[in-house]
Amino acid sequence: MLGKKYATRLNSFKSKPEIFWKSIKNISINQLIERAGSVKGLTDLDLNYPDHADPSIIEVANIATDNGLSISGLAMRYYTNPSFKLGAFTNPDRNVRQEAIDLTKRGIDCAREINSNLVTIWLGQDGFDYGFQVDYQKLWNDEIRAISEVAMHDKDCMISIEYKPNEPRSYSLLSNLTSTLLAIKEVNLSNLGVTLDFAHILYANEQPALAAALTDKHSKILGLHLNDGYGKRDDGMMVGSVHQLATIELLYYVKKSNFSGPIYFDTFPDASGLDPVKECELNIYTVKKHLKIVDKLLSNNELSLAINNQDAITTNRIFNSLIFP
Repeated sequence: MLGKKYATRLNSFKSKPEIFWKSIKNISINQLIERAGSVKGLTDLDLNYPDHADPSIIEVANIATDNGLSISGLAMRYYTNPSFKLGAFTNPDRNVRQEAIDLTKRGIDCAREINSNLVTIWLGQDGFDYGFQVDYQKLWNDEIRAISEVAMHDKDCMISIEYKPNEPRSYSLLSNLTSTLLAIKEVNLSNLGVTLDFAHILYANEQPALAAALTDKHSKILGLHLNDGYGKRDDGMMVGSVHQLATIELLYYVKKSNFSGPIYFDTFPDASGLDPVKECELNIYTVKKHLKIVDKLLSNNELSLAINNQDAITTNRIFNSLIFP
């Protein structure tokens, strides 16, 4: 059921270290997990691979368990080889492409070792920076072949694609929902799906609820990353701090889907020196309040009728009456 599990990024807990530790030199993964475990209501962590698999993924998962947390999945990171800057799955060098594929397969194996069946791939290195830099069809074909290979490695492990318009490349190949769904359709494997990141959706000039509805129709929502921002970059701000209505509408459509995984907070408290524990607790509090409103909206027949009639005045009146009773 949506709203029973809440996850966040482990690296958030590097923010304001002096309020949690006496010594702030060489903060370990173990210490970050310990701090995450102090968040009231947090149930899960996503780990980055290979960053957080040292000394072993099982040991890290056991530390999380000792601190009352589960590992919901692994998120791939492609910067172990400097050559990945020119592409991971789309690198012009076949050997480098295979290195990225093999790294992902090891990530999948690690996820399965700790009884997780979700690996998220964010392919920010796969793209281009200049005109006439790439052969676009070859770039696309290399991407599709690589995604196919990693998805076939373990068909019981779900592979979720997290799209983003750019960064670090000037233009990402999988830059929006359309290109992501097209890739998933072309690969045509049942263990592929989409991670919806609220700030990325805004950044791509998309409408969050529409992205959820189309993903649910044409693929699967495998990950939900909540945060907020102004749509000009990946701000990673607190949930509902800018786009409250859009956040609630997104949750409305996600709850109508089959998604039941953790709600993951991809926020950056370290960007402005926030207390990451309090920031995460506020995100959980906010989403729980939002989900209560979503439940009321889902059971409101007048709202359903107004949506069917595209009656924006009535829908906004209903929404505002719940926000400002």
